[in-house]
Amino acid sequence: MTATELPAETTTIPLPTTSATERIGLLVRDARRHRGLTQQQLAERLGTSQSAIARIEQGGQNLTLELLGRLSEALESELISVGPAGPTHLRVTGGTPLRGSVTVKSSKNAAVALLCAALLNRGRTTLRNVARIVEVDRILDVLRSIGVSATWDAAGRDLTLQVPDELDLAGIDADAARRTRSIIMFLGPLLHRAGSFRLPYAGGCDLGTRTVEPHMIALRPFGLDIEAHAGEYHATVDRRTDDRRTIVLTERGDTVTENALLAAARAEGTTVIRNASSNYMVQDLCLYLQLLGVGVEGLGTTTLTVTGRAVLDADVDYTISEDPVEAMSLLTAGIVTGSELTVRRAPVEFLEIELAVLAEMGLRHSLSEEYVAANGHTRLADVTIHPSQLKAPIDKIHPMPFPGLNIDNLPFFAVIAASATGSTLIHDWVYDNRAIHLSDLTRLGADVRLMDPHRVLVTGPTRWRSAEVVCPPALRPAVCILLAMLASRGTSVLRNVDIIARGYEHLYERLVEMGASIEVFSD
Repeated sequence: MTATELPAETTTIPLPTTSATERIGLLVRDARRHRGLTQQQLAERLGTSQSAIARIEQGGQNLTLELLGRLSEALESELISVGPAGPTHLRVTGGTPLRGSVTVKSSKNAAVALLCAALLNRGRTTLRNVARIVEVDRILDVLRSIGVSATWDAAGRDLTLQVPDELDLAGIDADAARRTRSIIMFLGPLLHRAGSFRLPYAGGCDLGTRTVEPHMIALRPFGLDIEAHAGEYHATVDRRTDDRRTIVLTERGDTVTENALLAAARAEGTTVIRNASSNYMVQDLCLYLQLLGVGVEGLGTTTLTVTGRAVLDADVDYTISEDPVEAMSLLTAGIVTGSELTVRRAPVEFLEIELAVLAEMGLRHSLSEEYVAANGHTRLADVTIHPSQLKAPIDKIHPMPFPGLNIDNLPFFAVIAASATGSTLIHDWVYDNRAIHLSDLTRLGADVRLMDPHRVLVTGPTRWRSAEVVCPPALRPAVCILLAMLASRGTSVLRNVDIIARGYEHLYERLVEMGASIEVFSD
């Protein structure tokens, strides 16, 4: 939450009397004083105002479960115990334009790559502006389970990691590991730490079958051999490899490229990676590796030349760049609600194709002068959109590796196309099943016809209507349903929204700050 007053009306925990909020307020006050914090210092940890803390302590602030959790974390004290929580749902009253401005938060995909990369470093790694999302928490759970020290600063934004000389790989948190596909990026660093190890199978969104063979192609030149047994990868490493290697990736994937970079960073000699992704999270990783002392040439291109070092020991301070997918999400929220809205600190280098397609569809928008992100490299700008009459594009919309339209931004064009006049073919050739989830937009009045598992035909304009929808089991389609509900007159319910927390930080609160009516509730 930004440093503003907490909302006067939020979803409340059903407490029996006003005195209950007063009792919780006293608990907060006592815990704060025990920690030696002023109200202002606690406010800074939460990213809110001193007056909001005063209201809480006086029992005059409605309390959500999420806010209680943040208070408990900030005070390092469990304020209240509750029974097992049911699934989280949203009640959305739509049909109202958004207003004002919103600032893009840091990249989730870059954060998880850099958390994995910290395993390479014997020194201290400080990552600044880290996304506080479930996906990051899962990776941190795994890192801590194998002995890595990971400490948040007082404000809960910067993270310092220290890797021990010996990792406790036998103690790995298998449950957390299996709930994220990002765990596969442990392979690159770990092949330098152990001659053999086991890694639980990767999980994540339900997007159909995704083979790990491209990762194996990328990592075999470093001596890694993998066999799958009973839910685990069994890895063995043969150190007898050449000190000059050329890897041709059969898939220009982001995590595949990152795994190859992580392996090459501590492999002595020179590694050339061809058909490499040059996407935003890969560039963040390259910049971090350069700070560690790794030679990386070709940043932003499809050929990366890496000069590795057997020992990486540096105290590194790196600020993660802004997230282009979140920026696209926020732009979509404004577009489908017919809003005048400014999205600040948008990484335009990774949104240029998307903005060009939107301009072809009739979106009126303007860009500020460009400026540089805190990492010293990424190009940023403030994007202001205006209410526009959209028309379907002439050609189909499909993703391509960067600098093409981002695969994670493709689903947002389905809800945008539903707001445009004409028919738009959306071709999601990468994932087996994700296009199927976009057909849930029909529940809200959209004309979305599934052509096959990879293609949908969207015809608009849509007279959006409220409905109750169960959240699809894939992150971006889930957010698309939420954004369509913002455009729908009446009150909608989106059930089982926990998956959205995997990739977005305080999304509902930020939309509310722009004028959306969203209530969070649980069974």
